[in-house]
Amino acid sequence: MTPTLVLNVVGLTPALLPHAPHLQALAKAGAVRPLDTVTPAVTTTVQSTMVTGLLPRDHGIVANGWYFRELSEIWLWRQSNRLVSGEKVWDAAKRIDPTFTCAKLFWWYNMYSTADLSITPRPMYPADGRKLPDIYTYPPELRDTLQSTLGQFPLFRFWGPTADLVSSRWIADSTLHVLKQHRPSLTLVYLPHLDYDLQRLGPDHPSIPAQVKAVDDLCGPLIEQARRMGAQVVALSEYGITPVSRPVHINRALREAGWLRVRDELGREQLDAGASDAFAVADHQIAHVYVAKPELIGPVAERLRALPGVEQVLDETGKRALGLDHPRSGELVAISHADSWFTYYHFLDDAKAPDYARTVDIHRKPGYDPVELLLDPTLSLPKLKIGLKLAQKKLGMRYLMDVIALDATLVKGSHGRPTDRPDDGPLFITSAPELLAEGPVPATAVKQLLLDHLFGAAGDRKAA
Repeated sequence: MTPTLVLNVVGLTPALLPHAPHLQALAKAGAVRPLDTVTPAVTTTVQSTMVTGLLPRDHGIVANGWYFRELSEIWLWRQSNRLVSGEKVWDAAKRIDPTFTCAKLFWWYNMYSTADLSITPRPMYPADGRKLPDIYTYPPELRDTLQSTLGQFPLFRFWGPTADLVSSRWIADSTLHVLKQHRPSLTLVYLPHLDYDLQRLGPDHPSIPAQVKAVDDLCGPLIEQARRMGAQVVALSEYGITPVSRPVHINRALREAGWLRVRDELGREQLDAGASDAFAVADHQIAHVYVAKPELIGPVAERLRALPGVEQVLDETGKRALGLDHPRSGELVAISHADSWFTYYHFLDDAKAPDYARTVDIHRKPGYDPVELLLDPTLSLPKLKIGLKLAQKKLGMRYLMDVIALDATLVKGSHGRPTDRPDDGPLFITSAPELLAEGPVPATAVKQLLLDHLFGAAGDRKAA
């Protein structure tokens, strides 16, 4: 068995690879191929496909979140690995060799998996409304070991307007600790840094090459440690982020058509999913559209196809063709044009937006909101405002960190639909070129490729 390190460098593409000297050297010494991703090309869906070898119809992760029909609630960013169906790569490897071990570091659906070692963000939410940085680990004692050695996990540098390289550096440092102290057979590492400015600024912004170099600098020591261990190295990405200039307010269109309902709470409008005839769970460039009555599916689809920025609306036949025909999917799935993306906004008047709309709140919002990556540019003295809010927090007072804009045009990059050019899409790099065939690597083939890195190609294993 050959140990294998997998670096998931989010947002890395063939077009950006020249700005990453360590990863480019890995590719030149080994091999690099475009990665044929799945739809939707979003974090939890692609990662679930990679570790199971299955399409969303089989593993069930149809997006970063969906409508739980039996609860009439929309939930995004759940963490239990039990939501993912299918045999995972670490379970398959353990069947081949019972001495195999896997470290799953910040890949999603990381809680309660059967991996031998796990680390994932897990804030604490005391009853007084605070959100405190923390992590979940298995084994549990690893949590204290890491945070006493590396400091508290920088949660607020992992997502939100202050998200930056600091969180990825903490992840890289924790990975070095795990590699040296535990020596896993398979180490899966998630480095999110490029996600931030690629969405904030777009991939064509002049600062992007420096950000690629910054995350590449974190990869260098990890690659070197893997070599000292005699390990193979794989570097891959889940999707490419492309420029966008047009937000599509899909829920506003459904509301204006009379299908989406809201509930007034203290003058704020909350989406009432259970009472709505149709609403969308927006997730970057795709949106699952849930339609309560079969006779409305056709009219809803017709209305959405006429909406500027919508490229496709998938019905059952369309979902089946892309492997999205799972009960968790919406009756319809909308896909945007390359220059567009979907907002969750259901309110028509910003004055009636829910109180969470102007905050970083990934669990309460009924859809993904990349505007959370930016401070509201209309705020005067934003750092002073944040400081005053934090002072209220320290004094035990109620506060609302309402520093996020409701201007979706601020977002300059998105993903979710496959890119039009392979150079703008994800990639697969390996230090073992003999294991790669010519042509793009399907995301569904990643599981088997990792097993091949660990144990040799399937044919070689049979021969042995």
